[in-house]
Amino acid sequence: MHIELNTDKNISSDERLLEYTEGAIQGALARFQDRITRVTAHFADENSSEKNAADDKRCTLEARLAGLQPLAATHFAPTVREALAGAIQKLESAITSVVEREQDKQRRS
Repeated sequence: MHIELNTDKNISSDERLLEYTEGAIQGALARFQDRITRVTAHFADENSSEKNAADDKRCTLEARLAGLQPLAATHFAPTVREALAGAIQKLESAITSVVEREQDKQRRS
């Protein structure tokens, strides 16, 4: 599973963020690693001018599964790590649903 990281100009894209993001995604989606070809993480600070804005960090994750349409999940939170955690949870749920549907189709065939 290849993981890419993109940030807007208000979020620092350093090695620490990349390592944390890769570890969190790989840990949560490990059971799907044979199906996922790539995950792209996009981080943004929605209200960079407002320092006390709640839930202004956005994480959008896009997963490409072999032979299927891409899946995406977005989460807003006060911190980048919380936004990532929420997006991972949503993406994991979406992937689980798609994989289960695929398995049901194969069983019926």
